[in-house]
Amino acid sequence: MNVKSKDVEKKSRRYFIQSGMFIISSLLFGPRLLGKSLVTLEYQQPAFVLRPIGRSLQLADYYIWCSSPIWGEDGKVHLFYSRWRKDKGMSGWIRGSEIAHAIADSPYDPFVHQSVILSPREGFWDSTTCHNPLIKKVGETYYLFYMGNSNGKTDTKRIGVAKSKSLKGPWERPDAPCLLPGIEGAWDDHCTTNPAFIEGTDGKYWLFYKSWNTKEYLEAKGTVRGNRKYGLAKADRPEGPYYKQEENPVIDFSNHPANAQLEDAFVWKQNDEYYMIARDMGFYNHEYGLLLASKDGLQWTEPKVSYLDMPAYLHEGSAPMHLKRFGRLERPMLLLNPRSGEPEFLFGASQGGGSETSTTVVFEIQSYTL
Repeated sequence: MNVKSKDVEKKSRRYFIQSGMFIISSLLFGPRLLGKSLVTLEYQQPAFVLRPIGRSLQLADYYIWCSSPIWGEDGKVHLFYSRWRKDKGMSGWIRGSEIAHAIADSPYDPFVHQSVILSPREGFWDSTTCHNPLIKKVGETYYLFYMGNSNGKTDTKRIGVAKSKSLKGPWERPDAPCLLPGIEGAWDDHCTTNPAFIEGTDGKYWLFYKSWNTKEYLEAKGTVRGNRKYGLAKADRPEGPYYKQEENPVIDFSNHPANAQLEDAFVWKQNDEYYMIARDMGFYNHEYGLLLASKDGLQWTEPKVSYLDMPAYLHEGSAPMHLKRFGRLERPMLLLNPRSGEPEFLFGASQGGGSETSTTVVFEIQSYTL
């Protein structure tokens, strides 16, 4: 079993003295909830107290997104991330993303690009883009869930899963996606995307997915079109086939004001309960993270704030004109302790960096309240 290296432990102690500054920072920045919230709630301190490690993976000619970490058998951290060329602009994720592999000696160290492992394939369901990687290990096999599309648009986004006996590959790639949208008119008839995978307590393999209704999306007005919800599908094997649950959608904020919704969910199990961290899309605002809990994976609590906006942790000046999401952490992923399963590091993607694109950003989790 993988264990945290001695080097990680030493660096954690080295940074411990700094943690008080970031707890104070969270308290100082936290009251902004009251000013930005679209939901009338009492002030709540974010569930995660974070110490920023920084922009740990930057590539001069690429935008980087979707950073999924895992401890390797070599004691190092392996990162599976999506990237696309800088000249495509921020919108290049939908029409030219590829999935790559990077390695760092520890979560405190810079990641070094190793290789591209999944690229668009002409004539297949993932012929236009490969995006949203999520790396998981079940038994002796690694499973890489991801989203592909075939027309450069959102309506052909589908979830698939590649597998390998080694983090270094080779990867066996699926000829077909493992989860399709619903029938026309269903809440999830537009696509399947943002995979979140976990082994359930019922002996099944659970796949949470994001989708929305096409008609509602096309007829909507405003900046954010449609209302994104989450469904749950289960399978007897990690690679599927997956069968959707009758209770879907299991996450639905459509009865809240201001078209509240969430995306980029990551799910883990701890203390006999399921937890979900995700990016807020209007429950409080569009800059924070959310934290939800569930006993059965079907009924979820109202969300709490999990983390704040980027300026609460990193002070990087004004946003470049072409980066409209600057100051926001998206695609939150957790690196869990391999023995206890507790969250130790938060990985995410944020616009900015030396090349004014987007990079992986890593945080040490100083403490948390579930």
